[in-house]
Amino acid sequence: MDFRTLRAFVEVVRQGGFSQAARTVFATQSTVSKAVKQLEDEIGAPVLDRIGHRSVLTPVGEVVYRRGVKLLADREDLLAELDEIRGLKRGVLKLGLPPVGSATLFAPLFAVYRRRYPGIEVRLVEHGSDQLEESLRAGEIDFAGMLLPAAPEFEWQEVGSEPLVALLPAAHPLGARRRLTMDDLRETPLILFDSGFTLNRIILHAARRAGFEPDVVARSSQIDFMVQLVAAGLGVAFLPRLIAEQRSAPAVRQVLLDEPGTEWVMAMVWRRGAFLSEAAKAWLALVREEHGRAS
Repeated sequence: MDFRTLRAFVEVVRQGGFSQAARTVFATQSTVSKAVKQLEDEIGAPVLDRIGHRSVLTPVGEVVYRRGVKLLADREDLLAELDEIRGLKRGVLKLGLPPVGSATLFAPLFAVYRRRYPGIEVRLVEHGSDQLEESLRAGEIDFAGMLLPAAPEFEWQEVGSEPLVALLPAAHPLGARRRLTMDDLRETPLILFDSGFTLNRIILHAARRAGFEPDVVARSSQIDFMVQLVAAGLGVAFLPRLIAEQRSAPAVRQVLLDEPGTEWVMAMVWRRGAFLSEAAKAWLALVREEHGRAS
């Protein structure tokens, strides 16, 4: 049984609903719903009885919830005891994270890491991928959250992959579309992130492949501000779908960008062959635990 699906179910019960649980585990409501459905498929029986906007535990769900809470607690206790043996009492973890996607992808890992290793000091810097890559290459940080592909001198572990979504003003003629291409946006001004963000290069390369140089009318490092610029009719911005779903606004339409080579793939990256402290090894082990083996 997957602990992530079990935790999603437990949080739905604890928080009283799917949307509340999604905020707790830093995921979208649809992700939590899929996790609960996966758990039900594995068990072979429903764990929740969905009545209108409410969900109540089934008899099977009551057993799974009671046992699940204990399993999750026992798992944390086991890991804590093992860490006592390994002696992870002190140390420093140096992380570099990008502004886009960090709250969703890495905040849950931070919470678990701090709970397991309260004596480890976490030194966090936040920059675009270009500056993070230079800091990582210089040995100033142990890990960086960066978009793939990564240079051959780095190893990496993928932590999230999402298609891009175009954010358009509600009155834009393409706002009612389900999908669009860069060519469709040929005459629409673009709102991009500040220089140094790999996401900019993805968009600009896609525009140039479509045969045009886009009109960039604004740049910012603040997602909420960019969304407001879109709502004001200044132009179109782009976000990973998972991030865009968390920034919905009445005056903004979200349309899937159906363009090859624009997938947003976030990874935890480190220098190939670099020395990793015990604190860094513990962080990498947690990332692998949550997202699979390294590449």
